[in-house]
Amino acid sequence: MKPKLTRIRQLIETAKQHELASPQLNRLLQNRAQHLHEAIKLPPAEAEKLLAQFVVRYIAQVPEFIEAISEITQEAGIFDGILPLLNIASDYFLTPPDIIGHHSQLEALLDEAYLAHRLLEEVNDRFIGYCGIPLAPMDMTRANVIAHELIGEPYANELDQAVLFSAELLLNQHSFAGESFKHYIALHKSRGWSQELTRWPCLTEDLAIVLDFSNDNKNWKH
Repeated sequence: MKPKLTRIRQLIETAKQHELASPQLNRLLQNRAQHLHEAIKLPPAEAEKLLAQFVVRYIAQVPEFIEAISEITQEAGIFDGILPLLNIASDYFLTPPDIIGHHSQLEALLDEAYLAHRLLEEVNDRFIGYCGIPLAPMDMTRANVIAHELIGEPYANELDQAVLFSAELLLNQHSFAGESFKHYIALHKSRGWSQELTRWPCLTEDLAIVLDFSNDNKNWKH
């Protein structure tokens, strides 16, 4: 897994350098900032800057999450059962599916990061449903909602459908079973996740854009 993560980080760094020379993403975000859902709260004077920071951090979190989950599951003896999930999330970057359009480098990486984050979110949610605890103590729901909005519909909905297909295929072929999984579940039900969160603060890092659903947002779709 480490060679894949190294390649992903190199892709991200190259895209960031390319964006400095040709700020296509900033132009996209400047346009998106004018049309965000009202639940996304940003100071108008800083909207474009905050969105750009969000996108770069959101993309960079994918290899961090994969690395954290790899180490946590290796120590628990369940890595082999989780490896197919991590491979799919990694391969969204290394061999992007045909659904990824021809965008600027960082914009394409945003699409790929969205696929990876949504897959991890989907599998994490299903793990909770099966086992009563998350596979890893991360909650990217809010960040994924913001990324969905930045990518825009109907394309973001198509990415969601691709994720659901991958998740179904993955979970039909690989189950969360065996003594090591049972021990992993029992351990974290009893002692929680404090040790993992101390070692991997990225799992709960705040991406600093506020969502406010206190108003009547009947038109929100995700």
